[in-house]
Amino acid sequence: MEHNQVRPYQHSDTSKKQEVTSMFDKIAPFYDFLNGLLSAGIDSIWRRKAIKTLTAKNPKSLLDIATGTADLAIEANKQLALTKIVGLDISPGMIEIGNRKINKKGLSNIISLEVGDSENLHYSSGSFDVVTAAFGVRNFENLKAGLSEMYRVLADDGQVLILEFSRPTIFPFKQLFNTYFKYILPTIGKVTSKDPKAYKYLYESVQLFPDYDEFASILEEIGFKKVTWKALSLGICTIYHAEK
Repeated sequence: MEHNQVRPYQHSDTSKKQEVTSMFDKIAPFYDFLNGLLSAGIDSIWRRKAIKTLTAKNPKSLLDIATGTADLAIEANKQLALTKIVGLDISPGMIEIGNRKINKKGLSNIISLEVGDSENLHYSSGSFDVVTAAFGVRNFENLKAGLSEMYRVLADDGQVLILEFSRPTIFPFKQLFNTYFKYILPTIGKVTSKDPKAYKYLYESVQLFPDYDEFASILEEIGFKKVTWKALSLGICTIYHAEK
């Protein structure tokens, strides 16, 4: 099965994009809680490390694709002297929770969130210094189309930062991780969010996603240069960084 055929519910009459939207709308109220619980809080450390890779060029504008509840956008605001941050997500439910978070923190003057399709961005070419995505590109219906759009809206010499789950390769951690992701995580997700398929999809989508050098090669194929990657937490997650 190819990566873009992995879908949360496998309904024959709906697209992956529709199913992903529906899934995230369903789990939105539990998303932040489950992320913290299931990663033991490590997800916030991953985001912090990822944003640190962007500091050298002192960017001013940032587009966060598949922003979810805006955690990466908020972290970017903490570390970088940005004047404009736009977060985009296909799920209205996630955007609603993200907006609540931003308003509570008093950041609505710098971070704006909107519902939209990452594979069909309405922004003009070259309009952002940085384009980011945390745990989102795996959910694209057409991976190369989504990455090409990220490339298009990026300014010349701009940076792309992608944080994504990957598959650990070290024994016995690889086996422990697979057991946790395949059996334990869906059970916790079922009890908490009432949508076990969402967490079954998480495991399947990670297994079939092209990670490490394979994903770096896809970024180069799109046109990105100076592509690097760094595995975090024994390979559970990987930071990909590149320039236009």
